[in-house]
Amino acid sequence: MIESRKEDHVKICLNEDVKAHYNYWDDIRFIHHALPEIDFSEIDTRAEVLGKKLSSPIIISAITGGYTKAETINRNLAKAASDLEIGFGVGSQRAGLEDVGLAKTYSVVKDYDIPLVIGNIGAPQLISQHDTEPLDEEKIKEAFNMIDADVLAVHLNYLQEVVQPEGNVNAKGCLAALNQLALRYPIIAKETGSGISRKTAMDLKSAHVIGIDVGGLGGTSFSAVEVYRAKEKEDILKERIGRTFWNWGIPTPVSVIEANVGLNVIATGGIRNGVDVARALVLGASSAGMAGALLKAATLVPEKVIEQLEGVIHELKVTMFLVGAQNISLLENAEVVITGRTRDWMEQMGGH
Repeated sequence: MIESRKEDHVKICLNEDVKAHYNYWDDIRFIHHALPEIDFSEIDTRAEVLGKKLSSPIIISAITGGYTKAETINRNLAKAASDLEIGFGVGSQRAGLEDVGLAKTYSVVKDYDIPLVIGNIGAPQLISQHDTEPLDEEKIKEAFNMIDADVLAVHLNYLQEVVQPEGNVNAKGCLAALNQLALRYPIIAKETGSGISRKTAMDLKSAHVIGIDVGGLGGTSFSAVEVYRAKEKEDILKERIGRTFWNWGIPTPVSVIEANVGLNVIATGGIRNGVDVARALVLGASSAGMAGALLKAATLVPEKVIEQLEGVIHELKVTMFLVGAQNISLLENAEVVITGRTRDWMEQMGGH
């Protein structure tokens, strides 16, 4: 069932409109420097993220794994991450933990020299559900070893869980379980499309995670993804819930600001290009994660993924040039104007 669900998700994301109806990154506008006073050829995009040195502050964010064709996708992404010296996070490893035959759809990443590898398990798997027990110590270690992970992401996907027919909707005790896990392993918390508030960020910091992937509103809506699955299954209630909560969540730029509580912040959710990456860094993120924008290329060949990412990196450099920032530290101090719905959100939430 998990294998089928994961394949469904990829097919839907490739073939249907599952984007949030507004991308909040467009509300962040840079102040142009007409006299940048730097040599474009000397622009340096190197950055340290979660203790690892990357050539650019970009992470290929969790896309998939756990069904046969996912092996090709993850191999293409891993090759790109290795060649470009950026980070890579796999999709939820639950399927590989439950079926050893599917572990290879994730473990292909071990064939490549990637500077930052992020594993992935779900927060619902940390606590007892109505029909399953939480992952034990052996399974946690297995998740790390499956891909030689540097860090393990625990994804917080409760909107998707409550929309999908087979979702796990018991969240009681999750924070305490996350705290116990983070005392033993390097853990980041990862939302999957609904964003992170300041209160949640503080709770996560108190639970000893080393980073927060905000996974905000603006990119792929997994509530929308589940609409198409529910429609196929003729589940009228779930389809209705999916449509109702299609645009639920905290916008990614707002989440980046809200989650800035002294931890590494990864900005995912609607990142399309190098300008968006730069916008994320200015707002306080240490890196930006991309998923949906790379999916189609990832189903083809690694060269297509590399081509996409090289374009993103070049756009990042152009942005740095036009604001007079020779390196990432200087870019973080660039001036921006915040407009539109994002400004409204920030004013209502207190503008942390």
